[in-house]
Amino acid sequence: MGPFFAAFIALLALASAHGSHSQEELANPADDWALYHMQEEHHISNFDPASFFSLHDFNNDGAWTPDEVRRTYGLDDESLKATPADDKDRAVLNVFKLFDPHSTGLITREQWLEGIRAGKKLPDSGLGPGHHGDDEYEYEIHHFEKYHDENTKEEDLIHPEDIEHFRKHDMREDEADRILREQQQSIVERNIPLKFRRQP
Repeated sequence: MGPFFAAFIALLALASAHGSHSQEELANPADDWALYHMQEEHHISNFDPASFFSLHDFNNDGAWTPDEVRRTYGLDDESLKATPADDKDRAVLNVFKLFDPHSTGLITREQWLEGIRAGKKLPDSGLGPGHHGDDEYEYEIHHFEKYHDENTKEEDLIHPEDIEHFRKHDMREDEADRILREQQQSIVERNIPLKFRRQP
């Protein structure tokens, strides 16, 4: 029984190190927005500031631009389309006030790390966890991983989120088919302005 028990304990330790797929308690965004974002958007609770910076340096040039901060905060996500532009701009500006002390319009990796060492944290803009993935990623991370698994069959995908996700797929396919059909036509009549079309 000794080797079997030892193997069982090792397997149990490995499984617990992996973590559970249950919902862990999320950080309070007002206390630590970066941790909240990482938990909610990336399902990661253990990371260092350098890794956070690299993950959100979307063009890998060693600095965050206003567009990269905007993307990190998910300000262009469809869930925020009704949010006033001023609120979104203010969210980006607040980050730059903290981490761009010379107002260069860039936050370098070193400025980020210096700010973190000085106790600065990304502010909570009150605009959510920062959805910055594409539709596929957001569906996968926020719905499929939570309610489905690798054994889920297509006929089991019946939640409203599943239906909406596949409706978007169908719309994209229909649009791609329409564009392909039009590209194969010598003249696309609907692209001709009305004033130049033959009137019956």
